[in-house]
Amino acid sequence: MRVKVSGLAKSFEAMDGRVNALQGVDFEVTPGEFYTLLGPSGCGKSTTLRCIAGLERPDGGEIAIGDKVVASATTFVPPNERPIGMVFQSYAIWPHMSVFKNVAFPLKQARPKLAKSQISERVMEALALVQMEGLADRPAPYLSGGQQQRVALARALVSKPQVLLLDEPLSNLDAKLREELRVEIKELVRRVGITTLYVTHD
Repeated sequence: MRVKVSGLAKSFEAMDGRVNALQGVDFEVTPGEFYTLLGPSGCGKSTTLRCIAGLERPDGGEIAIGDKVVASATTFVPPNERPIGMVFQSYAIWPHMSVFKNVAFPLKQARPKLAKSQISERVMEALALVQMEGLADRPAPYLSGGQQQRVALARALVSKPQVLLLDEPLSNLDAKLREELRVEIKELVRRVGITTLYVTHD
C-alpha cells in the first residue's frame, strides 16, 4: 500500500521555546517498497514515523495511506483505525505475558471479535514467519534480545497490516546480531510483500 507524506510539519514545546522537529517533509513510498529514513539522532525520523502511525498529531501537511487521508488540517484518523503495524526501539514486550499472549494481544482488541481458533491460527502463523513457533509458551522475561525483537515483529504482523513501521528496532542489539536480523527483516518483508518504513541512524 502506498504511503504519501506532503508538507509534514511538527513542533514541540521545549524549555527554551518551541522546537521545529519537522518542516515541510515530503516523500512517497510505493506499494511493497522498503523505504529507509536515515539520519542522526534528533533529526525528526521517529517523529515522522509517529505521525504516520497516528501517535503524534501533525501541525501541518498531509499523510495518506493508500487512497485514504489519515492526517490533514481537517482529518485525524486514530492509530487503531490505520492499517499499520509498528515495532518500537524498546520492543514494548509485556513481561507478564508469554510469547503467544504478547503476539495475540492486538487480535484480542480487534472488532469484530475473532474466534479463539482464528486467533491461535494467526498467532502461530506470525510466529512461524519469525521462526519463533517453538517458543510460543515461553515467558517473555526468558527471551534474549533477538528473540524479543522477533516477538515484537510477529505482533506487528499478526493483524496483517498493509504498512509496517520500524523505529530503530535493532539499536538495542549487539553488532553481530544486528547484522543478522537486518538481513532477516529485509527478507521477511520482501516475502510478505508489505510496504515498510524503516527508521535508523546506522
